[in-house]
Amino acid sequence: MEQKKLFRSVDNRMICGVCGGIGNYFNIDPTLIRLVWVLASLSGGGLLVYIIASLIIPEEY
Repeated sequence: MEQKKLFRSVDNRMICGVCGGIGNYFNIDPTLIRLVWVLASLSGGGLLVYIIASLIIPEEY
């Protein structure tokens, strides 16, 4: 059985591919992930978490 790995998406990206990668990992539409992330950013902290995630999560190869 192949183990799932979290990567930043190369094909489905708006900025860094973090939301596209999370959407692919959980089999969720990346648009929903983006909407949740925007709401989190408006309430505080979401932008910092996105920047950290873009640095930590490796890019898809």
